[in-house]
Amino acid sequence: MYPPKFDYVAPRSLDEALEVLAEHGSDAKLLAGGQSLIPLLKLRFAAPAVLVDLNRLTGLDGFRESVTHLHVGALTRHADAERSPLLAARYPLMAAAAPVISDPLVRNMGTVGGSLAHADPAGDWGAVMLAADAEVVARSRDGERTIAVRDFFRGLLETALEPTEILTEVRVPRPRGRSGGAYLKLERKVGDFATVGVAVQLELDDGRIGRAGIGLTAVGAVNVRAAAAEEHLAGAEPTAEAFAEAARLAAAAAEPSSDVRGSAEYKRDVVRVYVERGLERALALARA
Repeated sequence: MYPPKFDYVAPRSLDEALEVLAEHGSDAKLLAGGQSLIPLLKLRFAAPAVLVDLNRLTGLDGFRESVTHLHVGALTRHADAERSPLLAARYPLMAAAAPVISDPLVRNMGTVGGSLAHADPAGDWGAVMLAADAEVVARSRDGERTIAVRDFFRGLLETALEPTEILTEVRVPRPRGRSGGAYLKLERKVGDFATVGVAVQLELDDGRIGRAGIGLTAVGAVNVRAAAAEEHLAGAEPTAEAFAEAARLAAAAAEPSSDVRGSAEYKRDVVRVYVERGLERALALARA
């Protein structure tokens, strides 16, 4: 099937792109990597009047550290994250997730910002950014605002972005003291949608857990933040008992559906097992 006709615009600057969005609003669609949008166009699930290609824009990709955050450009490719020495050295959660995103073809073209803006609950970056307590930056012609990722996902393929806004940056808090992270993903084969994914971030404070972040992939209408499990771990000693209870609470927060990849009961148990394993792995990294 071929997509319906649309106008094509390839702006040379962010301001030009924002002007196009201000003019066309929800009749426009943004093209970054295209790994999600192109199939939707071909199936006619999306029928924009205008396609706005962002790939000629400069300054919206790469990694930069400030005093408080890691700044990730929205047009950063998954493959850039996979190969980043900075992530490998200082952001193990992101470094663990990048190589298991889909397959090499998708990682070479797909973007971090595009994945988050698409808001597929099977998307890996959503769970990672929930666990990391990240925020996104949205720009429109009228200005800029920041949105906590925990408030960003509104529903299936729905976010807090306005039709006139572009996601330009993701801000991940820099590690404070000893920290570790892990991403565990179950999939039937390379490139398949996740059956279950679990993102875990752990920060230690004088031997106890200062902060824990847990995000879940493919077990709800959106990427799920296991808030009760995080609260249980905050201030606790990092013991096997504490991890087991947090894993139980995370599984309770999951709302998976039964499908060809497994029953809802099976997926909840995978969440439980993966959260426990992820916490153990994150703790080992934090103590290393």
